[in-house]
Amino acid sequence: MPHSASAKKRLRQNVHRRERNRATKSAIKTHVRTLLAHLLAGDIAAAREQFRVVAKKADQAASAHTIHPNRAARIKSRLSTRILSASRGGSTPATAAAPRKAGGKKTAGNSKG
Repeated sequence: MPHSASAKKRLRQNVHRRERNRATKSAIKTHVRTLLAHLLAGDIAAAREQFRVVAKKADQAASAHTIHPNRAARIKSRLSTRILSASRGGSTPATAAAPRKAGGKKTAGNSKG
């Protein structure tokens, strides 16, 4: 719990910024899910329009330092590759639309104990 006035103000600012950052990240994820749904439905034109929205939101978040610029580039690259593949007749597997979970398999070299 902050005691000084400046620490109290910093706490208020941090809470406000955290809420704004979380909202921005959530909006990007929502737009990405919408784009992937369009791809699964086979609607390439709608997916391309949604890609423009996703790219804009990702770039805005990167310029505001909400996400890293490389993350914005990675999001755009992965989605553009999927759109290009789908437009050329490639199939997008249903499992590809599911969001990936963090973490992975634990191996002997991974343990810290």
